[in-house]
Amino acid sequence: MLLNEADLQSIWLTLRLAGVVTLILFLVGTPVAWWLARTHSRWKGPIGAMVALPLVLPPSVLGFYLLVAMGPNGPVGQFTQALGLGLLPFTFWGLVVASVFYSLPFMVQPVQNAFESIGDRPLEVAATLGASPLNAFFTVALPLAAPGLLTAGILTFAHTVGEFGVVLMIGGNIPGVTRVASVQIYDHVDAMEYSDAHRLAAVMLVFSFLVLLVLYLWRPNARSA
Repeated sequence: MLLNEADLQSIWLTLRLAGVVTLILFLVGTPVAWWLARTHSRWKGPIGAMVALPLVLPPSVLGFYLLVAMGPNGPVGQFTQALGLGLLPFTFWGLVVASVFYSLPFMVQPVQNAFESIGDRPLEVAATLGASPLNAFFTVALPLAAPGLLTAGILTFAHTVGEFGVVLMIGGNIPGVTRVASVQIYDHVDAMEYSDAHRLAAVMLVFSFLVLLVLYLWRPNARSA
């Protein structure tokens, strides 16, 4: 068998994590991107910088502060305990929260660029035809920005699949709960199981390449459409 049961379990957990994070970021990141693309507020710069911060911040730093915030003495940890939800660190949903923060710029920035490329004219035309701002957003802006949304979704999914530092800080290494593929490869190397590490790493390499290949093959067609 190419991969053992633990490897397959880690791949399934990785894909599940990436799917949930991508869906959440579609819901959260799209309004943020729309606001950044349309606003003239003085807060645009600071908020844009905060969104982009994970691009330059070491994953261990982000993971540390999230761990503190979601820990028993942190504000998020106290809130989740008050709700009877327990603590998020070392759980699947703790991984989701951490990954949402870490992958946020991979969703927001492509969508923001797509919204900015639309310009004001289509929305002005929609307004003259009686469309409300909300209606214009759903019937004009979103369809025109669809290529950017798809690009953002692919990048977010692929980036979440490749996470290591943040998920290790927040989730640890619990089989079937937080041990994603990147951590499983690390475990194989740490145990000197290089053959197993090669097989799992090769699967992830091929998967990542195919995801990006689809993106790069599709983008020229989208631009020419």
